[in-house]
Amino acid sequence: MEPAREPRTHAGTPYLRYAAGKAGGAAVSLLAVLVTSFFLFRLIPGDPVKFMTGGRPVSAAQLAAYRREFGLDLPLWQQFTDYCRKALTGDLGTSYQFRAPVVDKITEALPNTLLLTGTAFVLYTVLGIVLGTRSAWRHGRLGDRLNTGVALTLYSIPSFWLGLLLIIVFAVGMGPVPGVFPTGGMESGGKEGVAYAVDVAHHLVLPVITLVAVEYGQTLLVTRSALLDEMGSDYLTTARAKGLRDDLVRRRHAVPNALLPTVTLVFVNLGRTVAGVILVETVFSWPGLGGLFYQALSVPDLPLVQGLFFVFASAVILMNTLADLIYPLLDPRVGR
Repeated sequence: MEPAREPRTHAGTPYLRYAAGKAGGAAVSLLAVLVTSFFLFRLIPGDPVKFMTGGRPVSAAQLAAYRREFGLDLPLWQQFTDYCRKALTGDLGTSYQFRAPVVDKITEALPNTLLLTGTAFVLYTVLGIVLGTRSAWRHGRLGDRLNTGVALTLYSIPSFWLGLLLIIVFAVGMGPVPGVFPTGGMESGGKEGVAYAVDVAHHLVLPVITLVAVEYGQTLLVTRSALLDEMGSDYLTTARAKGLRDDLVRRRHAVPNALLPTVTLVFVNLGRTVAGVILVETVFSWPGLGGLFYQALSVPDLPLVQGLFFVFASAVILMNTLADLIYPLLDPRVGR
C-alpha cells in the first residue's frame, strides 16, 4: 500500500491565520476604546447642563428638561447601553454645545486637520528617513553627531512651547525680526481661488514647522538605529566584495532590510494625522479635530469628547493593524 499522503495546505493559509489574529485583536481593542471613552470622560468635573444654560438663572424644572433632552436623567448603565448601540450604527450622539450631530462636527473639522498634520507628516517622514540613513552610514562623524544632537534636542521640546516661541518671533516680531506670519487661524477671510490657497499656505507655515521640528527626530533616530544594526551583516560585506558601489549597497540592500521598525513608526504617525495634535492646533487656533477636542473638554461636551476620543484611538489602532498586515510582505519571516 502506498503511504498516505499529507493533505496539501494552501500557501496563503499561514498569512490568513496571521491576518485573522491581527484583525481580531484590532476588534477587541476598538471595543475596549468604546467602553473606555464612555466612562473615562465622566470623571471630568463640571456639569454640562449648567454650561448649556449659559450662566443664566434657571429653575429646577428647566434643568430637568435639559437632562431629559440629552438622556442625562437615565441610569448610567442605560446611558452606556444606548451609547454602544448607537455607536455601532455610526451614531456618536449630539453635541451639547453645538446642538449638532457629533459625526457632522467631526466630518467638518477633519479636512482641516488632515491638511495640517498630513503636510507635516510627509515632510518629517521624508526628512527623518533621509537624515537617519545618512547619519547611520556616516556613523561617528561630525554630520552624524550634529544630526543626532539636533534631533534629540528638538524631540525633547514640548510642541506647544515651540509653537508659542515661533509665534513670538515670526508672527508678532521680536527685535530685528519682523512679524511676517499670522498668529493663528486658517485663513484671513475674503479671498478666493489662488489667493485663498496662498493665504491658507501662509497660515500653515508656523504650525507645520512646529510639527516637523518636534516629530522628525523620532523617525531619524529609529531609522538610524535600525540601519546601524544592519551595517555589520554578512550580506553587505558580500555585496561590497562583488564590487558594488557604496551607494548601491546602501540603497538596494541595507535600507530596505532596515525599514521594518521605520514602517511601524510611519503607520503609527499616519494614524496620528487623523487624531491631530491638540496642543499645536490650540496654540495656533487651527480649526481642526484637536482644537475641537479642546473646546469639548472645556464644557465638558461628553458626546463630542467621546466621539473624538473614539475616532483618535480607532485611527491609531487601524494603522497599527495595517502595518502588521504589511509586515509579511516586507519580511516573509513575519507571520509564519
